[in-house]
Amino acid sequence: MPKRHWANRLILILIAILNMAFSSGVSPASGLDPQPASESNPPPGPDRFSVIAVEYTSYEWHLLTWKDKKFVCSIVVDHEGMPLPGEVYRDCGTLIYQKWITQPPCTIHDVSRCDGYYALLINSEEKEKEIALELPAASAWVSLEDCEPVYSASTNVCEIQPTLVIQGMEPLPNESINRIEGTYEGQAFSCADTDICKFRIPETDEDGATVQFWSYSTYGDSSIVYDAQVRVKIVDEGDPDQLYWYVDVLSSQWQGEVLASCSDSWQVFPPVGGAPEWLSTPNDSEELSSDIPYTYLAANLILQGVVDADSCPDGGLAPGNVVNQCGLEKSRDAVAAWQNQFDELIVTTARETGVPARLLKNLFARESQFWPGIYQAIGDVGLGQLTENGADTALFWNRSFFNQFCPLVMDSETCGMGYANLDEELQAELRRALVGSVNADCEECPLGFDLTQADFSVGVFAHTMLANCEQAGQVIYNYTGKSPGEAASYEDLWKFTLVNYNAGGGCLAEAVSAANGISGLPLTWETVSPNLAGVCSAAVDYVNDISGQVSTPAP
Repeated sequence: MPKRHWANRLILILIAILNMAFSSGVSPASGLDPQPASESNPPPGPDRFSVIAVEYTSYEWHLLTWKDKKFVCSIVVDHEGMPLPGEVYRDCGTLIYQKWITQPPCTIHDVSRCDGYYALLINSEEKEKEIALELPAASAWVSLEDCEPVYSASTNVCEIQPTLVIQGMEPLPNESINRIEGTYEGQAFSCADTDICKFRIPETDEDGATVQFWSYSTYGDSSIVYDAQVRVKIVDEGDPDQLYWYVDVLSSQWQGEVLASCSDSWQVFPPVGGAPEWLSTPNDSEELSSDIPYTYLAANLILQGVVDADSCPDGGLAPGNVVNQCGLEKSRDAVAAWQNQFDELIVTTARETGVPARLLKNLFARESQFWPGIYQAIGDVGLGQLTENGADTALFWNRSFFNQFCPLVMDSETCGMGYANLDEELQAELRRALVGSVNADCEECPLGFDLTQADFSVGVFAHTMLANCEQAGQVIYNYTGKSPGEAASYEDLWKFTLVNYNAGGGCLAEAVSAANGISGLPLTWETVSPNLAGVCSAAVDYVNDISGQVSTPAP
């Protein structure tokens, strides 16, 4: 080994010793010195309520009997219109309420036959009342300084020892963050009179280091306590004079680029140096380009007249509209152009959602060969062949996506109930709407497709995949009693997610349960896949196609 390499390693050892000597477990950076604390005092947490005066109109109603116009009770409400049943119960008691809600309708032209009570508006006046309002709380966020995100590797790379940055945020005017506190591997630290705290982090083991952090505000309270798992690995890429720090951060408060999706919910880091290629996102969409001779796509391009194959036997199509060899050759350029037209959008979507771009492209290749219609009229729709069952998974397991999509279909009050609390009819309406949103079929459009709709569907399928990774993680926990990251590797968890997407949570649960019941075997794709039997068995080739070298999969 070169002498310079040994010298470089010695410097790193000295840095590590100094880090260990620093009682907070970390070293100061950029002049901001996190002060060690004797113990970590739990913060008070948010405590923000304000009483405000609100003007309103008060309406007084009287309930009278139909028969003798006798006064029964008075009801005061703060809204226009008749008193609500709950207000009658509140102001008039149980007996009158029960009579009120069960009495038959009264014909106004012959009130002598009416039974029960009627409501009469007596008075209205402008009033003022005080209500308690919860104010937005302080928060804290974590990022890295002087490190570059590498999309293709799904990690951050630093050329010098990485600096972790914790910054407090105060949403209220005239208030500010005045202290950052936390713990690094159990050792307390504090940065006073500032809203930002920086410190250098040493190399960690494969599990990373645990960081807890929070901010204090001049309002007199604090944010909640946030968690982060930080892994730092030193990598020698061949140049002994230049070492690199590979850094991954798992936290709900992470402010860097979205890189390794599902890692936070699974609580698992991607492999050091980045995920395998099929789970990566290239820096440039051109790196996603492919020229695979998809036969289903070629046949559809010939059928729609995009490719002229009249000079081929049978117009380039064998019986059953299967492309023949001549038709495949004639359509080669068009097939390549068609399958790559979504690449830039796929990469953009991957950066926004964290779903790897190559996984998305391989998924579309396997599901539809990039033909965004309904496959053989069996109800599988769009580039990723969404079904109503798939829509149910997306809406149930991806709450943020439900909150975005539901208002496009229903009113805000209904959406505010949450998907799980809606009745079956409303859930079915949402599922059908979601499936319809990825269906690009358009009789009036060129080629019979609205490609704008196909573009929109790329994001829908990415959010659907995030929902499946959540459900797959829950299945793992249910059958192992461990967090997904403790039970399986990052790559295998993605393969389990693809099983969930293709065959459903039931198939995944059976396979995981069977594998977990075999004593001594770890939960890997090799131990789980043999247990995908019967109707679930097709998921094995499905996962292998998407995670391996995709050739020409049939949709």
